[in-house]
Amino acid sequence: MITSAQNEQLKTLRKLQEKKYRERLGLFVAEGEDLVDAASAAGWEPQILLVSGEDVEPELLASVSSLGSGTRVVGVYAQRWSDLGGDLSVYLHGVHDPGNVGAVIRSAHALCDGPVVLGPDCADPWSPKAVRASMGSLFARPPARADFPALPGTTIALERGAGLALSQVEVSAPAVVCLGAEREGLPAGVSEEASVRAEIPLRPDGPESLNVAMAATVALYDLGNRMAAHG
Repeated sequence: MITSAQNEQLKTLRKLQEKKYRERLGLFVAEGEDLVDAASAAGWEPQILLVSGEDVEPELLASVSSLGSGTRVVGVYAQRWSDLGGDLSVYLHGVHDPGNVGAVIRSAHALCDGPVVLGPDCADPWSPKAVRASMGSLFARPPARADFPALPGTTIALERGAGLALSQVEVSAPAVVCLGAEREGLPAGVSEEASVRAEIPLRPDGPESLNVAMAATVALYDLGNRMAAHG
């Protein structure tokens, strides 16, 4: 039973709250029984696994948790990255919110066979907020890393005001849905080099835009269904 705040495993957990240490050590933290169970189901072995009241005093585990009191189990895992591939995948460029990055990873796991590809200036997918937002999908489908020119197949720049509805885009595998930050959108270099620019038409009396994770989900559902229907 760990009873000292100076324990080396607790020190590692504290360090991993910061991105620079996650990058340096190549590790990340998953908190909560659901995430640890998802890791186990996907075949990930923890490098550290601490259960409150069994391996560590509850107040000490709470002190190194991003969730605070009530944390029952914390696991530390080695980061993994996927290769590019799949009939349908997602590319994110400049998406700064880790919650959105995690939510897109979850949607991609549910709706397509390719990974979420993280381009420049995206939030860290291994941050506690992104890991929680992925709801375990990050273990089943780790993200990939690449710059836009490396993307395979048809690239679909999804952006407001494109003038072409996504439902009108003729698509075949492999295809990559490309999204930028909600306010800034995709940079001009990406938008202009994409195979096609398209938008999700919204009601005239509705909001100006969709959250990037919502837009990715709608696009993947539409494109995935149409690609499946055409064999």
